[in-house]
Amino acid sequence: MTATSGNDHGQDSVALDVGSLSRAGDLFQLLRDGQARTRAELALSTGLARSTVASRIDALMLSGLVGPAGEALSSGGRPPSRFAFNPAARLVLAVDVGATHVIVAVTDLGGNILAEHRLAQQVADGPEAVLDQVVAQGKELLASTGRSVAELAGIGIGLPGPVEHDTGKPVKPPIMPGWDGFDVVSYVQRSLPVHVLVDNDVNIMALGEQSAHWPEHNNFFFVKVATGIGSGIISNGELQRGANGTAGDLGHVQVARGADVLCACGNYGCLEALASGPAVVRSLRDQGLDVAKGADVLRLAADGNLQAIQALRQAGRDIGEVLATVVNLLNPSVIVVGGSVGETGEHLVAGIREVVYRRSPPLATSHLRINGSRAGSQAAVLGASKLVTQYVLSPAVIEATLAGAFAG
Repeated sequence: MTATSGNDHGQDSVALDVGSLSRAGDLFQLLRDGQARTRAELALSTGLARSTVASRIDALMLSGLVGPAGEALSSGGRPPSRFAFNPAARLVLAVDVGATHVIVAVTDLGGNILAEHRLAQQVADGPEAVLDQVVAQGKELLASTGRSVAELAGIGIGLPGPVEHDTGKPVKPPIMPGWDGFDVVSYVQRSLPVHVLVDNDVNIMALGEQSAHWPEHNNFFFVKVATGIGSGIISNGELQRGANGTAGDLGHVQVARGADVLCACGNYGCLEALASGPAVVRSLRDQGLDVAKGADVLRLAADGNLQAIQALRQAGRDIGEVLATVVNLLNPSVIVVGGSVGETGEHLVAGIREVVYRRSPPLATSHLRINGSRAGSQAAVLGASKLVTQYVLSPAVIEATLAGAFAG
C-alpha cells in the first residue's frame, strides 16, 4: 500500500557510515515529542555511546527531520547544542472523501494544517473522477504553500465505506458505485509517487479527534452521525479495524423501537433507519415541517423548535441504546459524537447521555465522558495526516528512508 519516494537533502556534504543509520529511527522516536535535547542527554537516556548518538543525529539532521534548537546551559566551556524534531521538514496530503464532498489539506509532520480546500463532489461519480480532483487539488495546495511535490512524505485518504487496510481497496461499499476493489493506491501513485494509505472515513475521524484533542485517552470511541451512522474504535491506543475492515458499523445494529422500520440495507430496525440525518428529516416531514436535510433540523433546534429538539433527543436515545452495549463491551473512557449532525447536535448528545448512563453499570460510566466533537469538520483530515505520520515516522521507515537517501 506504499511507494517510496526519493529524498535529496545534500547528503554529499558530510561522509557518514550507512551502517550507523541502522537504529537512527529508534533514536528519532525519542525526539518526536518536540522536546529539545543535547547529544549528552540522548546518550544518557538511551545508554548509547556519545559517538553513536552523534552519528545518528548527524544523519537525522541531514534528512531535515531533526534540526538545531538552540543551546543548553553550559557547565563550563562551550554550551552544548540542542536538537529537536522538525515537523516542517516534509508535508502530508490529507484527504477526506465523503458522500457529497472532498476535503483536501496539506499538513506538516506534526499534523498542523497549512492549507485546506473543500469542494462539492459526489463519491458516486466514480474513483477516477474523485481521485483526479484529489490529485489536482493537492498539487494546487502544495503550490499555494510555496512547497513542492518532492517535499511530500505521503498521502492519507479516508473513504466513506469499508476498506481493506492492507491494500487500500474499498470492499463492497454501499454508496460508492464503481469503487469496489478499485486500486486507489496505485491510481494516486501514478501522479504522486509517494506513500499512500487508505482507510474508512470514520476510522480516520477517530484517529484525528483522539490524537488532536484526547491524546491521554487510549480507550476512545468516535461516533459519526450524518447520512449514515458509523464508529471508530481505539482500544489500548490502537485503531481497531476488525477482520474485514467493518469494525464499528453501528448503523446496522438493530434497535427495538424500529422493529417495523425498513432500512436501505434490507433489514428492519437498523439504528441508521431511525437516527441518521435523513431518518430524522423524514420523521419531521411526517409531522408537517418543511425540512430537506440535517442542517435544517439543526437550525430549527437552535431556534427552539420543540419538534426538532424532540426528534434529535429521540435519535440520541436510540444511539444511546446501542452505545450502552458498547460501553459494557469495550469500556471506553471517552465517547465523542461527530459528523454533520452529531458535531453540532447538543440535543442528540443529551439523548445519548440519558440512555448510556441509565443502562450501563456504574463502574463502566464512573469516569466516562460523552462529548460532541472538538475537531469538527477537520477530524477526518487530521486523522488522514496522523495515519501517514504514524507510518512514515516509524523506526523502520525512517531507517529505510535514511539508508535510501545515502545510497542514492
